[in-house]
Amino acid sequence: MEQSELRCRPRAPQVDSEVLSEAELEEIAPRTQAPQPSLCRRVWDVRCSCAAAKSILFRFLPVLSWLPRYPVKDWVLGDIASGFNVGIMHLPQGLAYALLAGVPPVTGLYSSLYPVILYFLFGTSRHISVGPFAVISVMIGSVTGSLMPNSNFMDPVNGTNETVLNEARRDSARVELVATLTILVGVFQIALRMLQFGFVVTYLSEPLVRGYTTAAAIHVLVSQLKYVFGVEVAEHSRPLSMFTAFIEICTKLPQTNVSTLVTSLIAMVIILPVKMLSDKFASKLPMPIPIEFIVIVISTGISYGAGLKAKFGIAVVGNIPSGMKPPVAPNVSYFGQVVGNAFAIAVVGYAISISMGKIFALKHGYKLNSNQELFALGICNFVGGFFQCFSISCSMSRTLVQEATGGNSQVAGVIASLLILVIILKVGQLFQDLPKAILAAIVIVNLKGMFKQFTDLRMLWRSNRIDLLIWLVTFVATLLLNLDMGLGLSVAFALLTVIFRTQLPHYSILGKVSNTDIYRDVVEYNKTEEIPGVKIFRSSATVYFANAELYAEALKEKSGINVDHLIGKKKKALKKQKKQQEKDKKEEAKKKKVHLCQMLPSGVPSSCWCSPQELGSHCNGSGPAVVDSNGSVIELELQASSTPKAFNEPTLESLGLKKPDLHSLILDFTPINFVDTVCIKILKNIFRDFREIEVDVFLVGCHASVIDQLEKGNFFSQTITKHHLFASVHDAITYVTRGQGQNMPQPVTTYSSTKL
Repeated sequence: MEQSELRCRPRAPQVDSEVLSEAELEEIAPRTQAPQPSLCRRVWDVRCSCAAAKSILFRFLPVLSWLPRYPVKDWVLGDIASGFNVGIMHLPQGLAYALLAGVPPVTGLYSSLYPVILYFLFGTSRHISVGPFAVISVMIGSVTGSLMPNSNFMDPVNGTNETVLNEARRDSARVELVATLTILVGVFQIALRMLQFGFVVTYLSEPLVRGYTTAAAIHVLVSQLKYVFGVEVAEHSRPLSMFTAFIEICTKLPQTNVSTLVTSLIAMVIILPVKMLSDKFASKLPMPIPIEFIVIVISTGISYGAGLKAKFGIAVVGNIPSGMKPPVAPNVSYFGQVVGNAFAIAVVGYAISISMGKIFALKHGYKLNSNQELFALGICNFVGGFFQCFSISCSMSRTLVQEATGGNSQVAGVIASLLILVIILKVGQLFQDLPKAILAAIVIVNLKGMFKQFTDLRMLWRSNRIDLLIWLVTFVATLLLNLDMGLGLSVAFALLTVIFRTQLPHYSILGKVSNTDIYRDVVEYNKTEEIPGVKIFRSSATVYFANAELYAEALKEKSGINVDHLIGKKKKALKKQKKQQEKDKKEEAKKKKVHLCQMLPSGVPSSCWCSPQELGSHCNGSGPAVVDSNGSVIELELQASSTPKAFNEPTLESLGLKKPDLHSLILDFTPINFVDTVCIKILKNIFRDFREIEVDVFLVGCHASVIDQLEKGNFFSQTITKHHLFASVHDAITYVTRGQGQNMPQPVTTYSSTKL
């Protein structure tokens, strides 16, 4: 709240309203015991009923709920136009991203067909376009490059010492590996959905995702340079592999195929300006210019007519078989080798998809089910893996085109998949002479949006340095350690920043804003006054095991009292007082003995005195006694009473110590959302220490869940009761300043016998 707003708030009326502690409040309005939610909630209702079965079916197949209500007249034309445009984009991107993943081009087309149809059935977003995506493809490429390098498929040439790459055998092995990886990715995503772990993506903050995708774009760029320059580069998958590959490309620049380089540059020079113009005049154009599709068609025709492969050695896509392939079971022996990569791909793919989905759901006003999205992606990957697809996610560029060209539902995706189906069945073979350099150019140009994320650095520098640090650490870690290990390190670092923030919170002393009942930091706000004799302490973070000790230290420092020193002086004074009391008792005992001797009857020797042990068995305790020579007990009456005086608990002033100016300490627990056993122990110590120096401690603003945790942690006792808890700071201040302590149970100060 701004200072001007605080100044304008009217002062609370000065009436004698009743102030209730938590204990009194519970007597008036008892708290109900709300049922505790289970971490593993049941996925479906076990009741056998038609309603329950229908609910389960509609939950897992959202298409059944929205398709019957599909507004044909309003949406169908836009979905058809959008689907045609997206289908045209699927062709070049499917081929290009298959190249990026290290698998045959037809695999990219399969990945643009089956997952799109499955998402139509199971997805909840109306606007995102699923299918191949550059970041996921490069993550897959790192797996194929490390486990299935080209060196494993070199066949000797008859009669020579030379070897030649057996591309057919390599492609077959890589397809099997990638299909197995995709199935495992789907298994992870479905399992996470069944465990209701859709929230796992919240650990991937926006700076982390943007830094990660920016670094992944550089990985993609370096991986495509070998196709741009037409040189052969060995696969690398270890940390620093990107730099190793880049250095190898630089050393082989003298071997550059000039024709391949010229082809790539021409394609980039054509595609990039046209895409920029298409984006600039998007509102005036009926549809984005399909420049990628146009370039593919023209370049394929030129390559076929001019024989670029035979004459200039330009690498082409090669065989694209027509027709559909039957499903194939995965090779489970690969599971152990790719389990880490599969989990990383599952999380990253879902993070990108849900981020884009939420943007468009918010824009168009519908609800997106995050857990169902996780399940939809899992089904797309799991089933797609059996049909030789590689892992998919949401494509940013295709999603923007689908939404901009009038797409209103996943019917547009079905139209796009039908176009891809026609290409696979009839047209795919026509693109066998497409130069790989053209596909590399398309991939590089499409990275433009990711490279624009470097502008985040300026914005984060101004807004949040911690988020900037997360962005930079993620970027550097991903570059150095590759995409899988880089992601793990980035998430760990992001979580550590949360821990560090809670360990270094802002501690403040609150004061009352003039003419209001509002309390703010006395350092940050002007015209705030501390209540005389009262300190109000607040932490900006919750208190738990990692910062509980720091909380106690900051509290003692902010209170202005050297609590430990004062307690130490009190203990010394009590010890000194105890010694003096023991000395006084001895002197008093001597005086009593002399006085008794004077009162003894004549003829009674001193040896007849009862010992202290004997006294309890011979006398009734009414007064001193002696035993005569016959063993009779003689009780004596003293002139002065020997009954000890009532004991008064010593105060600081009685011990000769200065009493602190502070008489009440209020701990504002409004920001606290949970407490653990360490926090409860520290709170008990705080109550004990300040009670020792005659300062009452109160807790205010405790949430109901925090009170429950305090009860379960045995926080409350005879000395700490719920009368120390108040709903707000103002209630506690009112209670303290009105002097109502006599009407409420007070803290019971106890002293052990060792202190007396």
